[in-house]
Amino acid sequence: MLQDVAVHPADTPTPDPLDPSAMRAQYRAEGLTEAELAPSPYDQFARWFKEAATSGLHEPNAMVVSTADAAGRPSSRTVLLKRFDEHGFVFFTNYGSRKGRDLAQNPYVSLLFPWHPLARQVIVTGTAARIGRDETAAYFRTRPHGSQLGAWASDQSTPVASRAELERAYDDLAARYPEGEQVPAPPHWGGVRVVAQTVEFWQGRENRLHDRLRYEREGAGEGWSVVRLAP
Repeated sequence: MLQDVAVHPADTPTPDPLDPSAMRAQYRAEGLTEAELAPSPYDQFARWFKEAATSGLHEPNAMVVSTADAAGRPSSRTVLLKRFDEHGFVFFTNYGSRKGRDLAQNPYVSLLFPWHPLARQVIVTGTAARIGRDETAAYFRTRPHGSQLGAWASDQSTPVASRAELERAYDDLAARYPEGEQVPAPPHWGGVRVVAQTVEFWQGRENRLHDRLRYEREGAGEGWSVVRLAP
């Protein structure tokens, strides 16, 4: 005969703090409704970006950029957004880097802004293209001197023999272009603009019933429709 066994609190296993399956977070109660949305995803992004920036969130312009090569093999990395408007989202990179090579073969890209402290995400899908050299040069001049030299010193995504080799390349450039001297923008480095086809605004809600509202471009025009997605 089976007998009932009393389970005492002391007999209950203590959750492993390093076990991902035991990690739980309850998201915010306030949500996102269709009536609250701005007319365009870029306007709505501006609203959320301002809230992220003023909340004290570290690097609110940090985004995960996902690309795929000609064979469809994906790769992702964190990149800093440097500009956005109704024409798209702009970041800068070495065109010879892995993401630069991917985009030359396959222009489809995804951007993810993971604003975890606000229980928010913004997910952009679209196509990428290089911006003009004048735009690139204008931005390059605003970068700190050291970052300008770094763009020349680093052959991004290629193997390097040692840290010392990288630092030697930087030191050689620092001697050639001392502080205060104008550094030209590298021809292999520049901006990429992502023109959105869809932009999803994800707001975490209680009981995992999140709000997901996605703008979708209507045909080849400038209009947008909005669809609510199940969480």
